[in-house]
Amino acid sequence: MNIIVTGGAGFIGSAVIRQYIKDTEHTIINVDALTYAGNLESLQAVENSPRYHFEHANICDKDAMERIFNQYQPDAIMHLAAESHVDRSIDGPADFIQTNIVGTCNLLEVARAYWNSLAEDKKIGFRFHHVSTDEVYGDLDETGFFTEETAYDPSSPYSASKASSDHLVRAWHRTYGFPVVITNCSNNYGSHQFPEKLIPLVTLNALEGKPLPVYGNGMQIRDWLHVDDHARALRLVLESGKDGETYNIGGHNEKTNLEVVKTICALLDKMVPDSPYIPHEQLITYVSDRPGHDVRYAIDADKIDQQLGWIPEETFESGIEKTIQWYLDNQQWCQHVQDGSYQRERLGTGEQG
Repeated sequence: MNIIVTGGAGFIGSAVIRQYIKDTEHTIINVDALTYAGNLESLQAVENSPRYHFEHANICDKDAMERIFNQYQPDAIMHLAAESHVDRSIDGPADFIQTNIVGTCNLLEVARAYWNSLAEDKKIGFRFHHVSTDEVYGDLDETGFFTEETAYDPSSPYSASKASSDHLVRAWHRTYGFPVVITNCSNNYGSHQFPEKLIPLVTLNALEGKPLPVYGNGMQIRDWLHVDDHARALRLVLESGKDGETYNIGGHNEKTNLEVVKTICALLDKMVPDSPYIPHEQLITYVSDRPGHDVRYAIDADKIDQQLGWIPEETFESGIEKTIQWYLDNQQWCQHVQDGSYQRERLGTGEQG
């Protein structure tokens, strides 16, 4: 298969591509605009493979997308390209509207025109996989889980833009018969994650003795999913998911943000015994909460388990230790990815832009 992966230089996209090149014979075309969170260093392990191709292009550029489709004749597309950080969306929502909504619409139209041009056997096999988030569902009470039937109730500009793109994909399926699958995942963590996200941010700050910001009281609950488990699920849905269906992907690992931060601190105490900042927990600093901060997310992943046979392999305990070790072993990657505009400053106060 020839598979286009949009956003392939990002955190989740690069994990998907590394798996595809290592574990399959598929040819992968990575389409990425290389904005601040895109980093080709995350793909060094596969960049010399004859089955890997990189196209520096923005999904909002219709001409570029048409050329890429015509040149590579894909059998499927996995659409991960997105602005994805809630705090950044609060400070500057326009970029999220442009990329996540306008860009997705543009990609759908280019892909649909290409699909319509295919021979019938190729047409039947084609698939557009749209990768989304559990944040489209909004907030949960202390009990219950998000299912594929949960009503959308997005809280932030980011989640609203992703909800909009989900609706577009479903509309293209219903209106035009365009073959699609959608996945909504819980919070990802693992290697190669841009350090504006909680786990790498806390890890890198702790190593330097900087404050570890915890929003509000830190009792917000997230379901943590290791990125390698997520990548396996995405590949499975692309190749085996039922046309028009949505699949929720969760890690079965509910943790409060404060619990996550304290776990990182305890691991660093053990893994960096000569650190001058032990105990690292002393660096925890409570800061004002994010505007509109959802309290709890939790995924019911029974459907993908029962219909496709996917369950996560990593527990949070095994996955977080591997993740911290990766950041300790890859300081150069961390340095290079931060050479741009983001220096682990606080985002999302709603006071900018």
